[in-house]
Amino acid sequence: MSFEVSVFAPASVSNVACGFDVFGFAISGLGDLVRVRRSSDSGPSLVISDVTGDDGLLPREPDRNTAGRAAAAAMKALGIDFGIELEIHKQMPISSGLGSSAASAAGAAAAVAILARNESEKSIDRCQLINSALDGEQLASGGRHADNVAPSLLGGFVLVRSLDPVPDVIEIHPPSWLSCALILPDLSIDTRGARERLGDTVSLSSAIKQWANTATLSLALERGDADMARRALVDHIAEPVRKDSVPGFEDVQKAALSAGALGCSLSGSGPALFALCRDETEDLSETKSVATAMSEALLRGGGCDSRPLATRVATRGAAVDLDLS
Repeated sequence: MSFEVSVFAPASVSNVACGFDVFGFAISGLGDLVRVRRSSDSGPSLVISDVTGDDGLLPREPDRNTAGRAAAAAMKALGIDFGIELEIHKQMPISSGLGSSAASAAGAAAAVAILARNESEKSIDRCQLINSALDGEQLASGGRHADNVAPSLLGGFVLVRSLDPVPDVIEIHPPSWLSCALILPDLSIDTRGARERLGDTVSLSSAIKQWANTATLSLALERGDADMARRALVDHIAEPVRKDSVPGFEDVQKAALSAGALGCSLSGSGPALFALCRDETEDLSETKSVATAMSEALLRGGGCDSRPLATRVATRGAAVDLDLS
């Protein structure tokens, strides 16, 4: 009997203002669906049999596709000796700043791992899984950064301490009241190009401020201290360089803070913008108000339409059913 495995990998917010390449959290409501099955090929092979929701933008060759590259890496790590067919169903915008490529890569790596466990009882550990997904993410961004891949795989809010010699990903436990207002502008930003704009150096004074804010936000989330989180949600590294890529960014940021958000910045390299909020309402009515204010400000200040969303941190990741001990 041959199994078919479908995995939903959630979208993610990375950087989270002060945590460039360090912080990331999975979000509810957006993500990608990846499906894998054993093919009739006698030896190890990988074919992308279907891609939907991408408007024809994604390559169908596995070695040029983020999900294909991640699936191939997982197959190699597992020593899979049979063929696999891969389907990718995009359920989120490409180049949105919400970890679209990371979600596809995470979903593919996790799906291959689950298929291998079901078909041949082979298993993969947490570090191998993250590294497999990173092979796919590297294709899109030009570097290995796990602040989108790790939360998409594992769920929750994570801190990526290091990737060398192995991924060291630490779970942060945010308070139950933490929510996220998002707007998805009708723009797209190339992640690789956005990273190149940052260069390789920062001033010591900026680095010190960033380190202080990163440490403070970690503590604030663990303590559930909203005022402390508000003080920490300031980016001295990426935001000053990248904010001009979204017309009306400062208007959106001011609107979010005026509406009660703790902080607002770019999600990843943008164009999506997020705002962390304290919201204990069941229907996220307060967060929805912040998202609406952000969307209206972008239209006024930048002349750009956007889709407002309100969500919480998603506790389930793509690999939730895997034994990652």
